[in-house]
Amino acid sequence: MKRIISFLVGIVLLCSSIRVQADDVKLYAKAAVLMDAESGKVLYGKSEKKKMANASTTKILTCLYIIEHCNLEEEAEVSQNAASQPQVRLGVRKGEKYKVKDLLYGLMLESYNDCAVVLAEHAEGSTEKFAEKINQEAKKAGAKNTHFVTPNGLDASDDGGSHGTTAYDLAVIMKKCIRNEKFLEITRTGSYSFHDASGKRSFTCTNHNSLLSSMEGAISGKTGYTSKAGYCYVGAFEQGGIRMIAVVLASGWPPHKSYKWTDVKVLAAYGTEHYEYREIQPDTSAVAKIPVIGGTQSYVGLNAGKKKVKILMKKSEEVKIKCRLPKKVEAPVKQGDVIGEIFYMAGKQCVAKTKITAREDVERKDYWWYLGSAIEKYSL
Repeated sequence: MKRIISFLVGIVLLCSSIRVQADDVKLYAKAAVLMDAESGKVLYGKSEKKKMANASTTKILTCLYIIEHCNLEEEAEVSQNAASQPQVRLGVRKGEKYKVKDLLYGLMLESYNDCAVVLAEHAEGSTEKFAEKINQEAKKAGAKNTHFVTPNGLDASDDGGSHGTTAYDLAVIMKKCIRNEKFLEITRTGSYSFHDASGKRSFTCTNHNSLLSSMEGAISGKTGYTSKAGYCYVGAFEQGGIRMIAVVLASGWPPHKSYKWTDVKVLAAYGTEHYEYREIQPDTSAVAKIPVIGGTQSYVGLNAGKKKVKILMKKSEEVKIKCRLPKKVEAPVKQGDVIGEIFYMAGKQCVAKTKITAREDVERKDYWWYLGSAIEKYSL
């Protein structure tokens, strides 16, 4: 009996070990998300909808807003407010002028807080007005639980609450950022030199995103730290043919500066180990045509969309295909009208869908059609 019990306990422990290796992700971060950069599908999440301080990762949205709304060759003048920003800073002085483009490199490579304020005030007149604008942009991108107070991510509060976002929202924002070529150009630059408008002061910025050189497929990213937020990171990379976004918030505090890099690499490994793209080719022979009521022809031909559908899904999942199509349609029918849909299901979740459309026009039978038919019939 003891041998039997020992055997059963061993089996339980073995199964538990297998389950942990397959499903558990060990992270230092208090909140994290791994997202497919194409579809926005969450591949892994840990407290990803919890609002938290996010430090200088805020600057990805500040950068994108400036790129999209400002002339990068214009000069921005430094205010006293900008010049008095705390470390980390470029050290701009009141009354100096800098090219907007140059300040963006200071913002993203060195994470200079004063550069963020100069840019915000140049774009919208004040940091308060700038905060209103970028919060609007965040919501447009799908980041519904984000409230930014400062353009640089320094901890602050206003009537709307404290400065912060969620790991999920930050990934959604990054998803939009990496579609902008100028954003990618700036954030992937290793080193950049510039000077103020007078030419009297020169600066060189170095990129502090070490993943660009130490991680396969790294595309872009931004670090962040405050005593409240801890070490944070948002970045994009491509591995195993999958373009992904990783966000880690509160990934340790000093002296554990490297925890965030470890967390991102763990998330990347999880994504490539558990997910893959599959090309699914459904049998659409059963949806070649459909009857038309009151039409000048009895049937209308159908286009069932793409022959193959590329879907990102778990390696352990199976896809089932469902079709939603009426038994008949009423005339008139226009070419391209949506008649039905094909759903690609992984369990109860729809992972993709394609439209079934009309291949040609089918006019409705009217008085002139009946008259023409009668004339044709009796003229034979």
